[in-house]
Amino acid sequence: MTITRPTLYLAVTNHGFGHAVRISCVAERLKQLYPDILLILSTTAPRWLLESYIQGDFIYRPRAFDVGVVQSDSLNMDKKATLEKLQDIRSRQNAIIAGEVNFIKTNRVNLILADIPPLAAPIAKAANIPCWMMSNFGWDLIYQDWGEEFREIADWMRDCYRQCDRLFRLPLCEPMSAFNQITDVGLTGGNPRYSEAELRELFKIKTPPEKTVLLTFGGLGLQQIPYHNLSQFSDWQFITFDRQAPDLPNLIKITDRQYRPVDLMPICGRIVSKPGYSTFAEALRLDLPIISLTRHDFPEAEFLLSGIQNYSSHKIITPEEFFQGNWESLISPLTPPHQPNSLPKNGTEVIAQEILNYLLK
Repeated sequence: MTITRPTLYLAVTNHGFGHAVRISCVAERLKQLYPDILLILSTTAPRWLLESYIQGDFIYRPRAFDVGVVQSDSLNMDKKATLEKLQDIRSRQNAIIAGEVNFIKTNRVNLILADIPPLAAPIAKAANIPCWMMSNFGWDLIYQDWGEEFREIADWMRDCYRQCDRLFRLPLCEPMSAFNQITDVGLTGGNPRYSEAELRELFKIKTPPEKTVLLTFGGLGLQQIPYHNLSQFSDWQFITFDRQAPDLPNLIKITDRQYRPVDLMPICGRIVSKPGYSTFAEALRLDLPIISLTRHDFPEAEFLLSGIQNYSSHKIITPEEFFQGNWESLISPLTPPHQPNSLPKNGTEVIAQEILNYLLK
């Protein structure tokens, strides 16, 4: 029997913006394929971010089922605070599960898609519905090498992940061996909403792409970016989403939230970022070269940086080079990709279609 009003509950990890971006891309594709679908997004990511990717209605349920990593910006981590918050969530897991099961049953949810809070799987099991997940890494990878005090947390998370019914494993990934059923898919991400001509008119940009650089460091940004270095490159155009950036002749500040980093990519010849799947994936989908900072003590970064070295024109720089250098590396020649083939770019579409096939069967 066909379900006339299929309902999908999307649980998003409580960390930065990247997880919310990539699951929102799937949600938007589902809306395009089947406008009548009811979407419930359970996340602490700001609603404006979700709305920048999802056209149309959805239910916003601000809930946190995990922590990710407590950070002051996109590079600096507070492990002690992270552990305390994780232990608090684990101590309350039964109450959290009970509360969500009641909500899920009341709203007749048919399926959970998670990226990638471990508790989503036990919640689904208790509600007697399937849980599918999507990610390029599990949080157990991040915590397992952070010392003995995190070992028990990592084991608990692996136990949760084993209860997941299906994983869509994204590119630039770790093995994710805790999952029992894995489907490999292509890159996910949003599509630019403006043409190069429209962007040039909107922002009065005259530099060619090869001299236009997008600086983007995720939802948390970076502290004390040395923008004064831009004075050395007066014939280059730089673009940033950093609202605290200074006013400089060759720096455009994007403050209107209707614009996303992916929207500005068509006019850029390279992107400067920290390791982050969603930023990398959107750049790779558009064949945009990537300059990335390294990231110490966050194991996902190793797989991300290896991925762009294989599949993108690239340059890898240290935080010291970025914060203390003269930024010459940002405009110097790039290294070509090591692999001759590109990654498939249809992950968003494949995941959405698989979900719809299940909901409408």
